[in-house]
Amino acid sequence: METVLSVVIVAVSLALVVLALLTIMARLFRKVGPNQALIIYGLGGTRIVTGGGAVVVPMIQTWNELSLELMSFDVAPTQDLYTRQGVAVTVEAVAQIKVKSDTVSIRTAAEQFLTKEPAEREGLIRLVMEGHLRGITGQLTVEQIVKEPEMVAERMRANVADDMNKMGLEVVSFTIKEVKDKNDYIANMGRPDVARVKRDADIATAEAERDTAIRQADTMREAAIARADADQQRVIAEMASKTRQAEAERDLALKSAEFDRATKTVQAQADKAYDIQANVMQQQVVAEQVRIERVQREEQIKVQEMEIVRRERELEATVLKPAEAERRRIETLAGAEQQRKEIEAKGQASADRLDGGAQAEVIRLQGQAEAEIIRARGEAEAAAMTVRAAAFNQYNQAAMLDKMLSGLPEIARAMAEPLSKVDRITIVSTGGDGNSSLGASQITTDLTKMIAQAPALFETLTGLKVSELMARLPGIGEPSANGGNGTHRPGGVGTELAKDSSERR
Repeated sequence: METVLSVVIVAVSLALVVLALLTIMARLFRKVGPNQALIIYGLGGTRIVTGGGAVVVPMIQTWNELSLELMSFDVAPTQDLYTRQGVAVTVEAVAQIKVKSDTVSIRTAAEQFLTKEPAEREGLIRLVMEGHLRGITGQLTVEQIVKEPEMVAERMRANVADDMNKMGLEVVSFTIKEVKDKNDYIANMGRPDVARVKRDADIATAEAERDTAIRQADTMREAAIARADADQQRVIAEMASKTRQAEAERDLALKSAEFDRATKTVQAQADKAYDIQANVMQQQVVAEQVRIERVQREEQIKVQEMEIVRRERELEATVLKPAEAERRRIETLAGAEQQRKEIEAKGQASADRLDGGAQAEVIRLQGQAEAEIIRARGEAEAAAMTVRAAAFNQYNQAAMLDKMLSGLPEIARAMAEPLSKVDRITIVSTGGDGNSSLGASQITTDLTKMIAQAPALFETLTGLKVSELMARLPGIGEPSANGGNGTHRPGGVGTELAKDSSERR
């Protein structure tokens, strides 16, 4: 536990030490933006950092910032500048200067301007700029200064470049704002030109007025001729327009008549095609109905045959086999009785061969037993056939009804299938109320009527009415003849007949 506590204390102490070191480093770290230069001097010499930061160790190093931003100030000498002609003028200009971005220029500018205020720095630079401007002005005439300011600015930048490089600076731009003089030299300098321009302007005005008058006369004459030509052309154009309009109306009437004729022809063809397609569909529906009826009859025959086989097996299991067993039992009893009687008869014949009446009685009893056996067998077989016939009769009608009802969806599908092969149906509404939906609904109405005729077709082909078949079904119509639910109870009729025969015997 003490070891863990010691480790925790050491970790906390290290974290505090690291935090203290980071705090000290953060306080010692100095950073400048891209528009400033950090000048670090002291132990190790002078170090320049631009757009970044560095650690300044106190007591052995110090630092200062030098602005690299653009300096803009007016260059306006307080004294008049004399031109080559001896005319005193006042030249006002604007200069934009900045410290160069290379390390040597920054070091040079720091040596000269690091501790100076911006105003003091701009004052020194302005003195140099004014001196060069005075020298350039003395080499030029007033006309050159006024008319060619770009040339003056270019000379100024070229002459000042050396001095600016010595201070670590560069001239970004130099522009002359205004040139003035106290003797109105500049104002009078353009008067001869102005007079000449006015004279030329007056002459040009007179000539222009003369040419204008001549041109107006020519224009009026040409305008009159043009109006006459225009009127003539207008009349011709109107006649041509009316002619084209009449031709267009005639062509429109012909095209309209041709379109009506084509429309009626197509409509008649569509109506005829619809009638033909309806007849084809009706024929297909009838053919499909005949095919369905044939298939239904075949299926009914198969179902009836299968049901007959099933009923036969059921009757064989429930009626014939018990009757056969009963018959065999009766035959066995009769045979035993006959053997007994034969033995008795033989014994009696052997004992006294004199009693003819007793022997006749034995023969009579034997014949009666055989007759009873034959009668019981016939009654059992008749009862089985009656039950089978009743079952076949009931199942035949029920099967036909079931097949008819289950075949109705197939009939409806066969009747509606030809509609899927129709590409387009054109409906022409002739109703007085203008309801065009009657034509579309008429198709489904006719199809419904055709499907509704399926029971009538069934009655025509089979001779049986669907309503009567429905009424005969147990649970739907009248109750069955045996008073039950219409199902066959296995072994009911045959067993009762066999029991009755046995009892009577």
